[in-house]
Amino acid sequence: FRKYDYDLVVIGGGSGGLACSKEAAQLGQKVAVLDYVEPSLKGTKWGLGGTCVNVGCIPKKLMHQAGLLGTAVKDAKKYGWQIPGPIQHDWVTMAEAVQNHVRSLNWGHRVQLQDKKVKYLNIKGSLVNEHTVRGLTKAGKEMTMTAKNIVIATGGRPKYPTNVPGAMEHGVTSDDIFWLKKSPGKTTARLLTWCLSDVALECAGFLTGIGLDTTVMVRSIALRGFDQQMAGLVTDYMEAYGTKFAWECIPKRVEKLSSGALQVTWTDTKADQEHKDTYDSVLWAVGRAPETKALGLDKLGMQLNKETGKIIVGADESTSVPNIYAFGDIGEGRPELTPTAIKAGKLLARRLAGQSTELMNYDNVPTTVFTPLEYGCVGLSEEEAEKRHGKDGLEVFHAFYKPLEFTVAERDANQCYLKVVCERGGDQRILGLHFTGPNAGEVTQGFALGFQCGATYSHLLSTVGIHPTCAEELTKVNITKRSGLDATVTGC
Repeated sequence: FRKYDYDLVVIGGGSGGLACSKEAAQLGQKVAVLDYVEPSLKGTKWGLGGTCVNVGCIPKKLMHQAGLLGTAVKDAKKYGWQIPGPIQHDWVTMAEAVQNHVRSLNWGHRVQLQDKKVKYLNIKGSLVNEHTVRGLTKAGKEMTMTAKNIVIATGGRPKYPTNVPGAMEHGVTSDDIFWLKKSPGKTTARLLTWCLSDVALECAGFLTGIGLDTTVMVRSIALRGFDQQMAGLVTDYMEAYGTKFAWECIPKRVEKLSSGALQVTWTDTKADQEHKDTYDSVLWAVGRAPETKALGLDKLGMQLNKETGKIIVGADESTSVPNIYAFGDIGEGRPELTPTAIKAGKLLARRLAGQSTELMNYDNVPTTVFTPLEYGCVGLSEEEAEKRHGKDGLEVFHAFYKPLEFTVAERDANQCYLKVVCERGGDQRILGLHFTGPNAGEVTQGFALGFQCGATYSHLLSTVGIHPTCAEELTKVNITKRSGLDATVTGC
């Protein structure tokens, strides 16, 4: 006999919530997962699977690939491929193919839940008390269910700059860009991306790559929270590749002209001047806000971070309310990344089922920014390492290298760079590894294993490289920043 309707109710059917609910069900728990997508301001909505599947990593990487293929076609001519006539990109073909793939993933998630005996409810969940969830259907019908444990995995949604008049009426966010039926601009499209995040640069990168005239407006720095030397290389490459940047600029308002074009007024804070220009579309990428508002957390007195709105969680993902757990992007101080949410969700399910005591380790999580020149990293940025160990406590090995593929294509490799931040003393333990170049994600994933094993600089040097690859340059890196020597790699 069960005291509650369910052993576990999970609110949120994104990467984390799905992983947690499926793991719990496989461990014999009776599980329900609630997922409901509130349409974006522009009316975009999607199916089961959360941000990553529908409006995040998956469509982003596919559109990034579309951009890379544009560059590859240009390279192909140098390699002897005879490509007749001017080439141009068709948004509709790409968007339909990407959207069809996403829909197949939505379907796959529903099938998996059924196979694993997880009850899927397409309803909006909120909390009544530590064992009760209220559900609201699309039609406005209410239902309640009880659970031994409740897990919140609702993630976040993109923010609008609410202080900019016209921003919400006339702009789109990453919730919309991948589901647009037609190109965000005509062939001479002019797009403005207001940037405070890696999402902004990734979107601006693929939009430039498919031939749209794209401007990124940046308030202060690009890729906040990432190593700033690496961020500079990423944006330098993007500028060389055709993306325009308006640095230290702040948008003031957006107005729609009778022609349908959007007139943006902004302040250049360096020169203290106001400027105006017209664009076909404006994409706001100013970060994400946690989906906590509609959950009824205040009634339960759950502790939130007042500034971020995220839920304060313990190392075991517990909240300040017993029997209620939260993880993924909604948790304060957690990385906003799909793989960490999936892993944390599985481990939480195992602990709740009494199968394990293992906690999620959030240190040394690798990640990659899929800009036209990709940037992968694991461990500490040079700035963070300096804060913790002092400049004299570090040895930074670095190299500028040229991918072999760039040679015949006569492509500029000025921004292809890597650095390994090490402790200066003892075994020279590696604290951070950074790489810009082709396939940065694939490269970084491999080296990330070393961080779980306590990799040192001598381990790196004793690793045999695979020739000729970009990744092998990491096994050969020998010039330190301290030496002041030229870090350019020459020859084979």
